[in-house]
Amino acid sequence: MIIALILKKLKNALTDLLPIILVIAFFQIVVLRQPLPQMGEVIFGALLIVIGLSLFVQGLEMGLFPIGEAMAQALARKGSLFWLLCFSFALGFSTTVAEPALIAVAAEAAEIAGQGGLIDPSPDSLNRYAFGLRMAVAFSVGLAILIGVMRILRGWPIHYLIIGGYAAVMLMTIIAPEEIIGIAYDAGGVTTSTITVPLVAALGVGLASSIRGRSPLIDGFGLIAFASLLPMIFVMGYGLILFR
Repeated sequence: MIIALILKKLKNALTDLLPIILVIAFFQIVVLRQPLPQMGEVIFGALLIVIGLSLFVQGLEMGLFPIGEAMAQALARKGSLFWLLCFSFALGFSTTVAEPALIAVAAEAAEIAGQGGLIDPSPDSLNRYAFGLRMAVAFSVGLAILIGVMRILRGWPIHYLIIGGYAAVMLMTIIAPEEIIGIAYDAGGVTTSTITVPLVAALGVGLASSIRGRSPLIDGFGLIAFASLLPMIFVMGYGLILFR
């Protein structure tokens, strides 16, 4: 039984990765017409990716999704709006700070800013810039999750909030320094990655499931949209303060 489950998970992971494998194989064989360098290491690395992806998905199903839903339902039953909002903000903030993609993008942005003469290229200055960028994004995601939870509780239409948010993004794009705009738009994407998405999605579904009159399908989803929207606004605001 266990072996069959493991094989099924490995098969699903391999199926998910198959398009990437086919694309790389096509360009190597048909376009470049040369074998992959270090073929043995590539195959071993691909095998590790399949195993890692299988374990990651299984971990989400067993750990992150249930705990997110359970905590949201428990806080809703407790009936304390203050603690629910505190948990929502803290969850968004802490998961974003831990995002590997955000850490990598912030470090790369600091390095490029230093090379371009926008900031002092000393290690301390680069670290401060990267840390400030991460904190701005993390705070914005925490605020975004808080707003999303309020939307579920109050039944606010999601399209009004999304349209208003992107109108603010367009306005900030006009007035923000050019050097920060691309980073801001990328920041909206890297926040919705491996750690943030499972917990935030589980929070929304669990909360909507525990409130009378709310549908998990209609009201439970949409938090991720706020988590990718507000960082763009906050990072451009960070650029306004830093570069001007």
